[in-house]
Amino acid sequence: MTTDSSSTNRAPAEGISTFKGQDRALRADRLGTGGLLLSVLAATAPLMVVAGVMPTTFAVMGIVGQPLLFVVLGTVLVLFSLGYAEMSRHVHNAGAFYAYISRGLGGTAGAGAALVALVAYNSLQVGIYGIFGFEVSGLFATYADLEVAWWIPALAAVLAVGVLGWLKIDVNAKVLGVLLVIEVLLVVVFDIAAVADPGKEGLSLHAFNPDTLTGAGVGTALCFCIAAFLGFEQAPVYAEETSRPHVLVPRVMFLAVAGVAVFFAVSSWALTVATGPATIVATSQEQSAGLLFFLTEDRLGSTFTDVLHVLFVTGMFAAMLSFHNVVARYAFAMGREGLLPAAFGRTTGSSGAPGTGSLLQTGIAVVLVLTFALTDDKPSGDPTAPVLHLFTWGGNIGALGVIVLMAIASLSVVVFFVRRGAAGAQAWRLVTSAVAGIALVVIAVYTVKDFDVLVGTGPDSALRWILPGVIGLALVTGLVQGAILRTRAPETHARIGLGNEAFQLEKEAERTP
Repeated sequence: MTTDSSSTNRAPAEGISTFKGQDRALRADRLGTGGLLLSVLAATAPLMVVAGVMPTTFAVMGIVGQPLLFVVLGTVLVLFSLGYAEMSRHVHNAGAFYAYISRGLGGTAGAGAALVALVAYNSLQVGIYGIFGFEVSGLFATYADLEVAWWIPALAAVLAVGVLGWLKIDVNAKVLGVLLVIEVLLVVVFDIAAVADPGKEGLSLHAFNPDTLTGAGVGTALCFCIAAFLGFEQAPVYAEETSRPHVLVPRVMFLAVAGVAVFFAVSSWALTVATGPATIVATSQEQSAGLLFFLTEDRLGSTFTDVLHVLFVTGMFAAMLSFHNVVARYAFAMGREGLLPAAFGRTTGSSGAPGTGSLLQTGIAVVLVLTFALTDDKPSGDPTAPVLHLFTWGGNIGALGVIVLMAIASLSVVVFFVRRGAAGAQAWRLVTSAVAGIALVVIAVYTVKDFDVLVGTGPDSALRWILPGVIGLALVTGLVQGAILRTRAPETHARIGLGNEAFQLEKEAERTP
């Protein structure tokens, strides 16, 4: 990806107030530290990770040291956040990733990143609708003896999320906060119960032994586990809606990364303690996504397990709403800067929400859910195939996209501060960004290499290349769009990544004789 010096040095001087003209700006002062943190953490879907991702990683990869993987990944993402957070003090834009990349590598690179972000977060969000519909259908069958096709609750969730997306972001934060706090508390209760009543091997710390990370499956296990962190990087998306973005955004990012790393490391360790490190892989292969519920049934009883099943579903809903809000804000930022039609760059009514972007995401979700519903694989005798494909395909395409964005953003941080003449003052942050960027590139390579394992296709399946190719296609298409804008609409190209600041400059230019 080439840099574009004509657009990397076009940012206005710091301290210029942004132009809050008409509906081109998101409403400020909506979120404080708590609201922003809850909005970000909801996307990590902690219960879904503990009940779904962790057993799958143990079972498929056979890696006992998953708790140590979370510590390693947490360290890498803290290193990434040091530069990313410092960048957030200089750039306040709902386009987050692509705005940062634009400031470092130029508007053309930013256009490529913008389309990757739009595709990646849409994929993550829509993928969760698949597993949500599947789980709700299972609840109806278990507790109401009622057969409900998975796509019915999935579509109902699409509409509910779409309605919430039109409300004030602080209202959304309250909904997300309640759901998040309850599911975290339930997981903590399990963690305590597992430690209080360990398996035959007792309170073993074997899962933190580096020897447990040997073997061919470690790279793929990293791909599984890094998906659990996705969400922390969303904090800058809400920068325009906070009162002190230069303070709140970095604070929330570090709280989110550290909190998620510790929470998931402890919870995955609790799973190994409950079964015993020697049997965690075999038990996970036997119980699959039912591992957590199998363990709570024995230690905490059926009532607690039933509540956990319900919160498993509501946690998914919180994640869907969180990703929906992010997609809507990326679409808003892209519309405001000419990367999407101008209608997307307008807020809606008294809520100040990016309503058109919200409608776009809702429309995409409806189309994809219906598409997978209509391809119900009845001839093979596996009616769950479409819903599981929707979840695994969407989730892994989205995760790959975000990993690629983080890797490019790491490079952008280095270039941004070097070009500002701040390399000396920011030297240690540039080093940490470079180290994190290299690590993220390695993880991205493993993700593409092992995509057949991640999505459950055979090594000879064309899908192992087609699915990750979606991100590659988005990147190339965005770069082409950026190159065309640079040639045919240089003023629009120059605004990429500037957000509201571009309109402040326009206003000042109009006043200049």
